[in-house]
Amino acid sequence: MLKRERLLTIKKLVQEHGIITVKELIYQLGVSDMTIRRDLDELAESGKLVRVHGGAQSIDSSENNELSHVEKKEIHLAEKEQIAKRAAQFITEGDTIYIGPGTTQELIERYLPNISNLRVVTNSFPIFQSWKNHNNVDLILVGGNYRQRSGAFIGGLANDTLGELKFNKAFVGVNGIHNESMMTANTEEGTSQSVALNNAKEKIVLADKFKINRDDFYQFYNLYDVDRLITNPDISEEMMTHYQQFTKVTFAGQ
Repeated sequence: MLKRERLLTIKKLVQEHGIITVKELIYQLGVSDMTIRRDLDELAESGKLVRVHGGAQSIDSSENNELSHVEKKEIHLAEKEQIAKRAAQFITEGDTIYIGPGTTQELIERYLPNISNLRVVTNSFPIFQSWKNHNNVDLILVGGNYRQRSGAFIGGLANDTLGELKFNKAFVGVNGIHNESMMTANTEEGTSQSVALNNAKEKIVLADKFKINRDDFYQFYNLYDVDRLITNPDISEEMMTHYQQFTKVTFAGQ
């Protein structure tokens, strides 16, 4: 089978199945693991599909298959707690911080150091809920179009407001990081996070180990342009070395 025919077949299979594994494609096409992975990377780079761990996902199904906020809260909780605790250690007296949507970011409040004179800005309703009882925190909720799946306020109104604000630090999450690409499932949610990151002196991305080397629909920021990636310590040494090319990697729990 010629390469062009193989790429068209892969694209068709991904569209038909929504999500398909490398193993399934090897069986269907009778080629090597390495060939399939190269083909998937090429199709992903040209925007024909979304690379996910162990396979590929169609563009159309990517956002529809995004877990809901409730579902995300229930998975990998220990890893998220570990990262949130480490992230809280970077918050200092007098900071103005942005905290983006995400179930890991929602846990930061639990580990807040005993400080006052702190301003917290968020466009996430769950994060607003978790911080609202702190008497020593100046809490600002940025409004906009409400996205129920994640609890985030997005769109032009949110972006215009975030664009006028400046932050000492921004803490954002991702649905996946693959090489230098920071990705999420929703374009507007990603754009809002990008606006906030651009206005922050220190840019910090939080990603548990299950999100490393994972793709999603929309690349909203470049890992080269953030100051720090906080992740779990039990990623492989090879993976750690790879991602240290792009930014400073900080391990939770250390």
